[in-house]
Amino acid sequence: MSPPVRAVIVDDEPLARERLRSLLAERPGYALVAECPDGEAAVAAIGRERPDLVFLDVEMPGLDGFGVLEALGDDAPPHVVFVTAYDRYAVRAFDVRALDYLLKPIQRPRFDEALARLEARRAAPGGAEEWAAIQDLLRELRERRGYPARLVVRSGAQVAFVPTGEVEWIEADGNYARVHARGRDYLLRETMKELEARLDPDRFVRIHRSAIVAVERIASVEPYFHGEYVVTLAGGRRLIASRTHAPRLRELLR
Repeated sequence: MSPPVRAVIVDDEPLARERLRSLLAERPGYALVAECPDGEAAVAAIGRERPDLVFLDVEMPGLDGFGVLEALGDDAPPHVVFVTAYDRYAVRAFDVRALDYLLKPIQRPRFDEALARLEARRAAPGGAEEWAAIQDLLRELRERRGYPARLVVRSGAQVAFVPTGEVEWIEADGNYARVHARGRDYLLRETMKELEARLDPDRFVRIHRSAIVAVERIASVEPYFHGEYVVTLAGGRRLIASRTHAPRLRELLR
């Protein structure tokens, strides 16, 4: 006998969680291992339980469903069923990528269809294709949602949520980026190029191939050698702005 499919429910609405819980309880071969009322609890529970399936609410205050998946990265569950109130754009996006979703209020026939498709996918390998489709959706939604209000940083089982308004500067650390904020530093599993593309260019400026600074944290700028500048931050840190990146710095400070 095969082990049960381990499932997690993530939804900020108690009635929606209750509905999913009751529908899932009727299905043999499924075990509910965690139930989460918000995105931050979901990241912790999914990292801890390593479920096979997550019912993931799209619209939640704070960290929404897409933010949860971004925070999990490569540790995201193999199968996700999105849960959403009617949203024409979201539904179209899910349909285009053949991703499963449930509309609220959740109807039993649609729930049964989603689990039938899940069982078919589990019988035939294709998880990589499903995750690629989710990643494609995340990229598109990230562009629509604008710049992040906070960065999600993972360290083992720990997850930190760092408001971008508290970031002082960011430095390259191999293929990753080290974020300096709140008197601490956090290792972010993104390249400097990827991170620069995600941050608001009116609030952050790349001054060197290995440094991005928050514009509002710049205390002073002094000419250095050969078109370079010394940038002093409010906390006292002194960084070099390279000649390549100096024009953008001058433009922002003008």
